[in-house]
Amino acid sequence: MVSTVLAVTLSVTILHLATGGSFVTPDHEATPTASPGPHPLGTTTKPIQAVPQLGQTEPAATVMLTTALTSSPPASQSGAGKTVTSPTEEETTTTLITTTTITTVHMPVQCNASLSGMEGIVESPNPLSSSPYSPLECIYSITVYLGYGVEIQVKKVNLSKDESLTILGYGGTGPELLANETLMREGQVIRSSTNQVQIYYRSLRQTDHGVFSLHYQAFLLSCLFPLSPEGGGVTVTDIHPGGQAHFHCDPGFQVRGHEVANCLNMTQPHWSSPEPQCVAVSCGGWIRNATVGRIFSPPPPSTSNHSNSNNLSCHWLLEAKEGHRLHLHFERVALDEDNDKLIVRSGNNSMAPLLFDSDLDDVPERGIVSEGSILYLELTADSSFIPLLLALRYEAFDGEHCYEPYLPHGNFSSSDITFPLGTTVIFSCSPGFVMEQGSGVIECVDPSDPHWNESEPVCKALCGGELTDPFSTVLSPDWPQSYSKGQDCVWQIHGNEEKRIELDIQILNIRHNDVLTIFDGRDLMSHVIGQYMGSRERFQVVSGGSEVTIQFQSDPHDSSFILSQGFLIHYREVEPNDTCPALPQIEFGWISSSHTSPVRGSVLTYQCQPGYDISGSDIITCQWDLSWSNSPPTCIKVQQCPDPGEVVNGARSVHPESGFTVGTVVRFSCNQGYQLEGPGQISCHGRDTGTPKWSDRSPKCVLKYDPCPNPGVPDNGYQTLYKHSYQAGETLRFFCYEGYELIGEVIINCVPGHPSQWNSPPPFCKVAYEELLDDHKIVSQSFEPSHQMLSENIALAIILPIILVILLIGGIYMYYTNVCRLQWKPLFWKSLSHTHSYSPITVESDFNNPLYEAGDTREYEVSI
Repeated sequence: MVSTVLAVTLSVTILHLATGGSFVTPDHEATPTASPGPHPLGTTTKPIQAVPQLGQTEPAATVMLTTALTSSPPASQSGAGKTVTSPTEEETTTTLITTTTITTVHMPVQCNASLSGMEGIVESPNPLSSSPYSPLECIYSITVYLGYGVEIQVKKVNLSKDESLTILGYGGTGPELLANETLMREGQVIRSSTNQVQIYYRSLRQTDHGVFSLHYQAFLLSCLFPLSPEGGGVTVTDIHPGGQAHFHCDPGFQVRGHEVANCLNMTQPHWSSPEPQCVAVSCGGWIRNATVGRIFSPPPPSTSNHSNSNNLSCHWLLEAKEGHRLHLHFERVALDEDNDKLIVRSGNNSMAPLLFDSDLDDVPERGIVSEGSILYLELTADSSFIPLLLALRYEAFDGEHCYEPYLPHGNFSSSDITFPLGTTVIFSCSPGFVMEQGSGVIECVDPSDPHWNESEPVCKALCGGELTDPFSTVLSPDWPQSYSKGQDCVWQIHGNEEKRIELDIQILNIRHNDVLTIFDGRDLMSHVIGQYMGSRERFQVVSGGSEVTIQFQSDPHDSSFILSQGFLIHYREVEPNDTCPALPQIEFGWISSSHTSPVRGSVLTYQCQPGYDISGSDIITCQWDLSWSNSPPTCIKVQQCPDPGEVVNGARSVHPESGFTVGTVVRFSCNQGYQLEGPGQISCHGRDTGTPKWSDRSPKCVLKYDPCPNPGVPDNGYQTLYKHSYQAGETLRFFCYEGYELIGEVIINCVPGHPSQWNSPPPFCKVAYEELLDDHKIVSQSFEPSHQMLSENIALAIILPIILVILLIGGIYMYYTNVCRLQWKPLFWKSLSHTHSYSPITVESDFNNPLYEAGDTREYEVSI
């Protein structure tokens, strides 16, 4: 019966859905009305699935069991089936069977979706569906909580050339292209820098649409790691919202800007202020006994002086020891050709012999050597818009030695650290740089005028290369200077076949139109591990094999081209591992894991011991790139009590006012017309184990009315919360012992007044068996007279002996009362003094305030 009705109901329901009709079943359960139009957009929680399809119905092929819904005939019986015709003259085939129902139908569902859950799935339209619209366009919007980003993993993608799939990030300064179908591969992980992502699918086909499946989940965003100012450094407490960055400068420099920046929780988290600058303290100066050092150009004047030009005139005097000379190396020079000038003279004034004039000479690669022990430098600047940049390095040396060589972004080894005649120096570049413009080995020659036989080389970050070292560095072109537009660089990293490659992307700061792509293989046709644009905080990527290819492309047609820092990537060979890095145990707490090992998708849950609060995210996840979603939290000792709350119809005062630390005292008072019920003050006490607690529960302010006296305990009954008096508004509940029933009100209320009175008299307890005795009398009266006589005789035979026994006991009692009065009276009255009716518990128990924690054991005296 049940299976038959269910099969018929399912057939009729699907048939109506296919034809766009609506109906109501005879049963009490209503079938939803099918709508031919598109479904409304909805939000989902976890997990959710958006399966977009076309808003067009198709004919339904239905095989129906025609048994009547309201009857239950045998299975061999069947009624006549009727053909159902849709309003559009669609044909429906009806076949009579006796055991089963088979229905095939294409359900009309939405092509667009708005998702707001923290995790979900976005799938392509039904590939077997057809659309009267060309092109077909579907938009799926994903919005997660503020301060979170959207991580999308490509589960499946198979699109034709007539289809496009684009993922854009919103919420920043403008739409940010995260990925498109050209570089999208299965397993690829795409991350947004905001909490809003839009997936746009477009197809020119009417049938046979492509297939894609995307899984998304939210992850905690963070501010970009701030850059260290040149000539200084930065210390960061946390890069997530609420963290701080503290900037400082080296000796001889001062901070210009904000020394502390806060990470703000926004759609795209960012620092509250830009990175400051470390600027030279003064313009010019006299440096005596010069040995090795640097000279920097002073910063441009601040805008507060309302000047539109630098208008600088700085003079430096470098003086080495007697018999020494000075070598000046030009590290960085950027001067305006028309308005800025740098002059270097071999002497101590502006009339000394000229060694260098920026208007006349090119910057010397080998630097400048003084004729004596003094160099005079003069810098003038009058540029209105172009900031000048000057970084010079000086070294002092005597007449029998060569000056100390210098190699930016590299190192050197020497046969003699004092560099006398015949000394050889071997140069090497730092990882990521390649040696150019010079020799790798130089020698100090010429006894009459010691000097190096070759100029120092130059270490430069190139565009692309092939790397075979087990660990090294990949830098953006021209690092640390900004890269130029129109770059297309490819680096190939080849490791040991039994190893994996771990990439540590320490700095990533490129323009939004430029792309950095990491391939898991030896060429550009390999699987894409990740594709990145814009800026990101430090992160790690681990390859699935022993080879990695890195491609960097900068837009050659970027009209808004601005300087950008670039990227810095360290790599190393690691053992094969498909788990996230092991994390240390949390002090004063414990960790619960969803898996036995930290594989992809595993979740760690942190908890703290009593008396400690967790600081940071209590849940972290092992992500697809084998990195943790957050830093491990810490357990911090709780040093204060919870807020005891305000008192209704009263006020409180806290001493001291800052928080509720151990030792805090809270005093309570009531408004006029109210009185305090409970302690007038409570204090916060610390404990060795557990959190601090209050000395007592918070009081209440009650109306000033005379209390109601206790109306008394009924015979054979008892009260709850027995007290001598009850305040206005309180209630009193009564109960009876077993075998008795309560006559009257179970609960009575104390009505405020002068005096306050109970709203009803107290009840009393009545024997519950009297009704049974009354019924027995009625039945006895209906007996025949002979039976009544027999019953009376039996009762008399029983009652007479009982009366005799009672008289005998009474005589004995009277005898002992008169004869032994002096002996038994004390004992008799003592026993009476200990014999009284049942008295309920008289201790008040009221835990209305959940913040009060009773740490002591209460003792109750019960008298029965």
